[in-house]
Amino acid sequence: MLALSVVEGELDYWNLILNIPSHFEVIVVGAGHAGCEAALASARMGLSTLLLTISPETVAQMSCNPAVGGVGKGHLVCEIDALGGEMGKNTDATGLQFRRLNTSKGPAVRSLRVQADRHLYQERMRRVLENQPNLVLSGQPVETILVESGRVAGVATPGATFSGKAVVITPGTFLHGLIHIGLSSRPGGRMGDPPSDRLGDSLKNLGLNLGRFKTGTPPRLLRDTIDFSQLPPQPGDEPPLPFSLGTRRIEQTQIPCYLTYTTPRTHEIIRSNLDRSPLFSGIIKGRGVRYCPSIEDKVVRFAERERHQIFLEPEGRESPEIYPNGISTSLPEDVQAEIVHSIPGLEAARIARPGYGIEYDYVQPTELFLNLETKKIPGLFLAGQINGTTGYEEAAAQGLMAGINAARKVRGEDPLILGRAQAYLGVMIDDLVTKGTDEPYRIFTSRAEYRLLLREDNAAARLREIGFRIGLVPRADFEIFTERRKTRDRIISRLRENRLRPTAEVNKFLEENGIGPLDNPQSLADLLRRPEVSLEHLARFEPELAGLEPRLRETIEIELKYTGYIERQNKEVEHFSRAESARIPRELDFSRIAGLSREVVEKLSRARPESLGQASRIPGITPAALTVLRIFMEKPVKA
Repeated sequence: MLALSVVEGELDYWNLILNIPSHFEVIVVGAGHAGCEAALASARMGLSTLLLTISPETVAQMSCNPAVGGVGKGHLVCEIDALGGEMGKNTDATGLQFRRLNTSKGPAVRSLRVQADRHLYQERMRRVLENQPNLVLSGQPVETILVESGRVAGVATPGATFSGKAVVITPGTFLHGLIHIGLSSRPGGRMGDPPSDRLGDSLKNLGLNLGRFKTGTPPRLLRDTIDFSQLPPQPGDEPPLPFSLGTRRIEQTQIPCYLTYTTPRTHEIIRSNLDRSPLFSGIIKGRGVRYCPSIEDKVVRFAERERHQIFLEPEGRESPEIYPNGISTSLPEDVQAEIVHSIPGLEAARIARPGYGIEYDYVQPTELFLNLETKKIPGLFLAGQINGTTGYEEAAAQGLMAGINAARKVRGEDPLILGRAQAYLGVMIDDLVTKGTDEPYRIFTSRAEYRLLLREDNAAARLREIGFRIGLVPRADFEIFTERRKTRDRIISRLRENRLRPTAEVNKFLEENGIGPLDNPQSLADLLRRPEVSLEHLARFEPELAGLEPRLRETIEIELKYTGYIERQNKEVEHFSRAESARIPRELDFSRIAGLSREVVEKLSRARPESLGQASRIPGITPAALTVLRIFMEKPVKA
């Protein structure tokens, strides 16, 4: 394993001295969350892989909030882990605080969120990369994507050329990145790093359809200048629940976050300085994140709100900085200071680094097939914010899938496509590729039609076998999973068979725990369906329940308590799968199909759907058009 950082003009010399080959099977460009997962997936599947980044010191850097997970996002992290990715393990090992969200709501929306140590997260991920066989990490900025005979051939840096059979581009916010603080702007991929202008030009020259998005970050505050004594603490869960199947328990001590709010004075400061905001003065042209707006955007859009909450989150166990989640801003530095000082607990707080907005290019994701390969350039894959998404989790999930499919492309294997009824990964990629996006895309549980089947707790049941089959999950880990699955099935069977009789002893126990008495014999599984009953109550009658690990206990309880709803969704999935399995040949000429309007032909030709199901989700494709398409596909092929 090699880690290398060089300056322009020295590349050929260092490549020669350190014996870096000039040819790799897979080349990954960019070492953010998407790039790390893509490179690890390809290398773990046995392919020689090169990971190129501007600076190896910024591998897996959390440019914004140092947290992983949340509603929908936590589901993605569990799916990444189930397939054999690294994000869940890395978060468990470096987490500062673990909290499960929506525990009082239905099982479909319960999600884990972890506050991570920014420095340790980055440091551990780099060690993983450096110790991964088949993987070379090198600090060289990529300027050009090489294409020969219409397919990708490699990449060029300022002083070296690398050939590759597949290339994965994961540039984050670096494509023509432009940083805004007040009315001044400067080029940058993020604060302190240069943009990737030439790489952006190369993508444009390949004929890809580029758009412009915007995101931002809040100022960082010095911990010692904050008065935490007047603020309510937000502790983590005890015991903490890990993301990864491979994490037996969280060993590190958790530290609290704190809650505060903006004030009417805060809003007054913002309104009086909107003329100095690049967002409201028209300097920023890119579309921002709908569900994570800047504080100035929130104050204008929600003028009736008297306050907005702010979570004060630690950047690290040893870090002097605090991340004030909720006041992302691109206002001038002096205004940022005024805003901070108008907030309870922050009256004397000092800003370590100002907040800023950043504009960057992305590629319209309708340019991609479902395997994240570009339609115009075979062998070229895109992942992360370049596909119009926002968030580490969305990026890492795409990176994993792009790395897997790049490796399978090189091997001549069929792509791995996860369906909408199979994983949030499938929902997200299908949304992007089929519908495109005109604003930064964020995953939500509400985007999934079958979210009761796509829970955090059953990610392994859905995806672990796939991860093992494609070579990402080691045999030892898969065997642990199969034993866990056997335990689940055995316990569910026993709970369905074990019947309680309405004895005085049984009814006394039930009444003492606020549970209505039995009138007739009832299985433990049927008893569990009562809203007031949990597996903890049933442990009195089935001792093996007491020793179950939390995720397995949750799975068993959900599958029994919601049996009817789960069975109903499974039947819906069977109907849905028939349309998804009706594959459309990539080379099909839609203009040959009689009965399709010119508009429908144009939409289908542009989107190139891979199944009837995907075609049905293209905006403007009518049921009548789908019927015509289905009938055409069912016709026997003439000899």
